[in-house]
Amino acid sequence: MTESKNKLGDEKEMSFLDHLEELRWHLVRSLVAVLFFAILTFVFKRFVFDNIILAPKNASFITYQFFCGLSELTCFYPPEFTIMPRELGEQFFTHLKVSIWLGIVISFPYLFWEMWRFVKPGLYPNEKKAARGMVFICSFLFLLGVLFGYFVISPFAVSFLAGYSISNEVVSSPSLASYVNNMTMFTIPTGIIFELPIVIFFLSRIGLVTPELMRNYRRHAIVIILIFAAIITPPDIVTQFLIGLPVLVLYEISIHISKRANKKYYSES
Repeated sequence: MTESKNKLGDEKEMSFLDHLEELRWHLVRSLVAVLFFAILTFVFKRFVFDNIILAPKNASFITYQFFCGLSELTCFYPPEFTIMPRELGEQFFTHLKVSIWLGIVISFPYLFWEMWRFVKPGLYPNEKKAARGMVFICSFLFLLGVLFGYFVISPFAVSFLAGYSISNEVVSSPSLASYVNNMTMFTIPTGIIFELPIVIFFLSRIGLVTPELMRNYRRHAIVIILIFAAIITPPDIVTQFLIGLPVLVLYEISIHISKRANKKYYSES
C-alpha cells in the first residue's frame, strides 16, 4: 500500500516537473523571439532612430502634416531643439534599451500566443470557446494602443514639452535618455491601457465585475481616468484629452462586454 502511494506521489511529482519543463520552453521560445527582433532593431540603428524614435521631433512627421492639412486652426509644429547625450555611454545604453523595448513590442503577438498555448490545455471546453480569437484581439489592442501613443500622444507631448519655456536664458536641449524615456512612457503604457476590454471580459466571466457596477462607478472611473491621463501626459489639456477620450470610449465598450460575459457567467452557474 505504501509502495503504491509512493508511486502515485512520484507520478504527481513528475507531472509537476513536466509542467515546469513545458513552461520553461515557452519562456525560452519567447525570449528567443524578443532577442531576435531586438538584435534586428539594434543592427538597423540608423533607420530605427532617424525614422521612428526621433521622427516626432521633426516637422515632417506625418501627424503634423495631417493636422496642418486639415486647417490652420489645428496646425502645429514642434520647436527646433537638439538632443544631447549627457553621459559617457548614454548613446550605447539608450540604443540597447530601445532595441529591447522594440523587440518586446514587435514580438508581442508571438509572446501572447506562447502564453496562450501554455494556459489553453488547462481550460474547460466552454472557456476555450469563450476565449476564441483572444490572441488576435489582445495583440491588436496592444499594438493599436502603442500606435495611438506614438502617432497621437507623442507629437502633442513633444511639441508642448520642447516648446515650454520659463526664460529666454534657458535653451531646450534634452538628453537622449530623457527623450527616449518620454517616448516609452507615451507608447508602452497606452498599449497596456488598451487591454482594458480584455481585463473586464475575464473579470466579468468569473463574476467579479458586473455592468451595473461599472455603470454605478462611471463618474468615479472618469475622475480616475482623467487623473491617470494627467500623470502620464504633460500638463497640457489637449494631450490629456487625447489620452482620456479613448480610455473613456474603451470603458463604455467594456460595459457592453461585461454585460455579455456576465450573462454567460450566470447561465453557466
